[in-house]
Amino acid sequence: MWKENVIDLKLTRFFEISARALLSLLIFAILLAILAAIIGTFHDLRLVMGHDVHGAFRTILVDVLTVLAIVEVLRTALAYFTEGRVKVTYIIDTVLVTVLTEVMAFWYREMNWEKVTMVIALVLSLAAVRIIAVRYSPRRLRDEL
Repeated sequence: MWKENVIDLKLTRFFEISARALLSLLIFAILLAILAAIIGTFHDLRLVMGHDVHGAFRTILVDVLTVLAIVEVLRTALAYFTEGRVKVTYIIDTVLVTVLTEVMAFWYREMNWEKVTMVIALVLSLAAVRIIAVRYSPRRLRDEL
């Protein structure tokens, strides 16, 4: 029985080390994606000199919001790396930034009211879940005890 516990402990440790190594590679890939997105945003600044300034600003706005969404994904990965668990609030923040990016894109195209209503309901439900996740987080409950 003692020998089985030692094997389980070694196997668990191996998987933890493997997960950390792979997560490090993922974090590096996310950082490269952020760098590429920032370079792309600066490259899109050349569009401002053209005739369609409105379209250029739309493109730059979507680029910036996309970078912010990727930063939220990085925060989620870093939280898992440091704390060993995924924070729901970071995931909800990522989804909110992504959905709000789509909402900003709605300003520049015609949308029927059903789709707009669905997006509003999605944003409101994500905001409610975000509030509940903060209010009833494990850390906050631990601090209250």
